[in-house]
Amino acid sequence: MSKKIIFAHESVSDLAKTIDDLMDAELGSISWEKFGDGWPELFINQADEIRNKDIVFVANFAKPETLFEQFAIIYSLPRHFVRSLRVIVLFYPVGTMERVDTYGDIATAETMARMISATPMTQTGPVIFSIFDIHALQGQFYFSDKILPELVSAIPLLKERIKSIENLAIAFPDDGAYKRFGKMFPEYPHIICNKVRMSDGEKIVTIKEGAVEGKHVIIIDDLVQTGGTLLECREVLLHSGAKEVSAYATHGVFPKDSWKNFLPNLFSHIWITDSCPDTIKKISAEKEFEILSLAPSIAEIIKD
Repeated sequence: MSKKIIFAHESVSDLAKTIDDLMDAELGSISWEKFGDGWPELFINQADEIRNKDIVFVANFAKPETLFEQFAIIYSLPRHFVRSLRVIVLFYPVGTMERVDTYGDIATAETMARMISATPMTQTGPVIFSIFDIHALQGQFYFSDKILPELVSAIPLLKERIKSIENLAIAFPDDGAYKRFGKMFPEYPHIICNKVRMSDGEKIVTIKEGAVEGKHVIIIDDLVQTGGTLLECREVLLHSGAKEVSAYATHGVFPKDSWKNFLPNLFSHIWITDSCPDTIKKISAEKEFEILSLAPSIAEIIKD
């Protein structure tokens, strides 16, 4: 069988190279240029060589301004008669907008799903979109039957990293995080936090269930934005007797440099993956953050 060919958006080219180093594959090349008016000028190099090949495209959907050019490539690959296509979605940025609470709100998760569902089929059938730690599992039902959404997780990377740490307990900042990730940590005690509205209308974080005293507690969530919830959880866990508190989120979004809210040394460890490459560039020199590369997980996903 011929080698898989890995393409990637230019913002995640280093990740693609690392994936290629971990497996017997080939790196494809795309020219990501722009015309004078700012619209993409795209070119798949050696496009005649991808016919009848198994293709992987590593996408970075974190920024809306690069979506158009990536979908232009994704839509075009099946039309080059590739045998199969798998798109790796490092971060699904509209995962928190899978529903609306007020008339007039737009569920942009459905909009993104429509764009993905418009991908043409390959010679062997629908394109597979492998999505890392989507925020809401029900989001998978927005996709049409023309593509195959595959929900995957980076949690195994974290479990490998923490297996030598003793006296651990796993905390979840709310019931939603517990429902998503609780079953992935059967070997550890669980702590569930939640927000309670006080009589004056203020919301505070409390411990709903679980024993904290003397434990090294790791707070688990799929993504972190400003970090307010994680920081509040940290305070209540320490106040309740936790010996140490660490934090993990697959997607370190950190808009407006909110990663600075975690400095200095507020957590024993802060683990995030490289699913949001712009964030990684900014925090790579910060010793408080440890980056768990998605490359091994992606290599495992696409090797078969």
